[in-house]
Amino acid sequence: MDRYAFPNDELRPQNNSFSNSRNGWGASAADALSTALLTEIPYIVNDIIDYVPSIDWSVSYENMLVSLFETTIRYLGGLLSGYDLLSGPLSDLANNTANVAALLEQAQNLANNLSYAFETPSGVPSNNLYFNNRSTDGSDTNGLATIGTLVLEWTRLSDLTGNDTYAKLAQKGESYLLNPQPAWAEPWQGLVGTYVNLTTGLFVDASGGWNGGDDSFYEYLIKMYVYDTARFSSYKDRWVLAADSTMANLASHPSSRPELTFLAMFENTTLVYDSGHLACFDGGNFILGGLVLGEQKYVDFGLELVEACENTYNQTLTGIGPESFSWNVSALPANQTDFYERAGFYITDSSYILRPEVIESFYYAYRATGSQIYRDWAWNAFVAINATTRVGSGFSEITDVNAPNGGSFVNSQESFLFAEVLKYSYLIHAPDAAWQVSNGVNEWVYNTEAHPFKVAGTPI
Repeated sequence: MDRYAFPNDELRPQNNSFSNSRNGWGASAADALSTALLTEIPYIVNDIIDYVPSIDWSVSYENMLVSLFETTIRYLGGLLSGYDLLSGPLSDLANNTANVAALLEQAQNLANNLSYAFETPSGVPSNNLYFNNRSTDGSDTNGLATIGTLVLEWTRLSDLTGNDTYAKLAQKGESYLLNPQPAWAEPWQGLVGTYVNLTTGLFVDASGGWNGGDDSFYEYLIKMYVYDTARFSSYKDRWVLAADSTMANLASHPSSRPELTFLAMFENTTLVYDSGHLACFDGGNFILGGLVLGEQKYVDFGLELVEACENTYNQTLTGIGPESFSWNVSALPANQTDFYERAGFYITDSSYILRPEVIESFYYAYRATGSQIYRDWAWNAFVAINATTRVGSGFSEITDVNAPNGGSFVNSQESFLFAEVLKYSYLIHAPDAAWQVSNGVNEWVYNTEAHPFKVAGTPI
C-alpha cells in the first residue's frame, strides 16, 4: 500500500495500482492510523500524520459524491481516534507534535465541509453530497444506519473542540430515530423501519433488522452509553428495547440446524429469513451490552449469534463466510440442498470483500469469556483470509468463498481491511491495555469502523 498507492484511497493489489472510491483523501491511510498506533508501528504512524495536514477536504476526486456516513466513520473517526491516542497513551509514537494537533484541526475542517448535509427542513441529514456546489443527489429520504451512525463521531468532535455545534447537528438527526413516528414504523418496541423523510423526519416504512442499512444504528445506541452514561442513558434505554424485542421476535433457527441462532429481518411483523456478513457484528454488540449493563442474558444470546456466524465460515471451502446467506427453505436452490442440510444456511452472494464483522464478534466473545476457542476461531479466519485473498502487493476481494481458491480476485482492497480486519485480528491476541474492551471498566469505545475513542463520561 505504502509503496504503490499511498496517499490514494485504495490499493489494487494484483497490478500494484490504486483507486479512489472515497473521494481521494487517503481512505486507507485514515483507516490504518489507529491500527498502526495500537500495533505500535511508528514509521507508518508518522507517514500518515505527516500527510494529513495536506488534505483539502473541499475538493472531492473527480467531483465524486461524498457519503456523509462513510466519510464520518472512516475519515472523521480515523482522525479523532488518532488524536485521542496520540494526545494520550501513545503520544511517544509521534515525531512531530504539531501533526497531532493537526489531526483535530483537520477533523474539524472536514466536519465544516460536511455540515451543510444537515440543512434540511427536519435536520435529518442528506447522505449523498456534491462538494463542488454544496448540493445533494436530491434524495428525499435517508437511511437508519446512515443517519444513526454519526452521533459518536460528531459528539466526540464537539467534546474535543469545545464547539457543541457538531454534536447538536448529529443528535438532532438521531432524535427522530429515538422517537420514531408514525407509530406503525416501530412494529416491535425498539425495532424500527429503514427510511426517514428529510422534510418531515417521519419514517416511510417498517422494514428492517440488524443487516446492512440498519445495523450500526443499533450498534451506536449502546456505544453512546459507554461513551457517556450520564448524557446518553436514553440511548441505552432504546438499545435495551431493541435487544429485548430482537431476542423475542427475530431470533430464528434453521430447519436443518435448529441449534443455530440467526437474526431474521422483518417487513412489518413478517419475518424474512435472510442475513449476511455485515449482520455478524450483532453477537459482539449484544455481548458489549451485556458487559456494560451487567446482564448475562445479553452476553449469552450474543455468544449464540457468534457461534452461528462462525458456522458460516467453517462450512465453506475457503473457511471464509459469504457476503449474504439465507435459511428460507421456500427459496432454497436445488443445487444447494445438500449444503443447506449440512450447514443450516445457503449462500445468496458468495463474494467476500474483506469484511471484519465475524472476527469483530469473536473479539468481543473472547474479551467477555476469556475462552481460547474464540482466539482459535479468529486465528483460523485470519489464516483463511491470508491464504485465499493475498495476491500481488496486498489482499483482494474474491468472488466465491465456496469455490477452490475463492473463485477469482476482484483486484480491490477496501480500507476497512486496515481499520478492522487487521485490528481485531491483533487485539484478540494482544495483552490487556486501556483500550481493550473489558468486562470491568471500559475507558475507550470503538466506532463502527473500529476506531477507538476515549470515553467522555465515567468509564463503565
